[in-house]
Amino acid sequence: MASCRAGNVIGGGDWTEDRLIPDIVRAAAKNETAVIRMPQAVRPWEHVLEPLAGYLRLGQRLMEGKTEFAEAWNFAPDAEGHETVGEIVRLASHSWQKIKIAATTAQANLHETTLLKLDCTKAKNRLDWKPVWNLQQAVEKTVEWYREYYENGTILTWEQLEIYLEDARQAVHGDFPLAFSRQNR
Repeated sequence: MASCRAGNVIGGGDWTEDRLIPDIVRAAAKNETAVIRMPQAVRPWEHVLEPLAGYLRLGQRLMEGKTEFAEAWNFAPDAEGHETVGEIVRLASHSWQKIKIAATTAQANLHETTLLKLDCTKAKNRLDWKPVWNLQQAVEKTVEWYREYYENGTILTWEQLEIYLEDARQAVHGDFPLAFSRQNR
């Protein structure tokens, strides 16, 4: 058995309250201004498909009986993916101009740290795992998913998964261990 921890995952289909991307896109869809807290807080942002690919790679090793992989693992972006809340909002607004934000100074007894980082060196070295999409791509794909949903009622999950898998195959020169086809969904 192994335990896994991911960074701050983003991606289409997250409807949770008090999460940065869902909150700002909900507001944009209503032509409202989203209120964010702690714009200087740093988080390890990554598209949800990144840690999932890592979990699958780790699961494969465990299913092969490789007990040396039964440990704790971090799946997080490279250093450039550790960015402020304010920068994520700036990147998001480039993908959907309807995104407007205002920062609040009220802390309302928040028990949040201003700096969160994860080191995924072990996953990179021992599992040969690495993020496929950089921060800008992750934010663009996430906001694109929501924009298409709110403006056209289109859900881009399968299309984005196909793009991710193709990008992953190219990044590792065709040796990406996940098989996918539209018939399997």
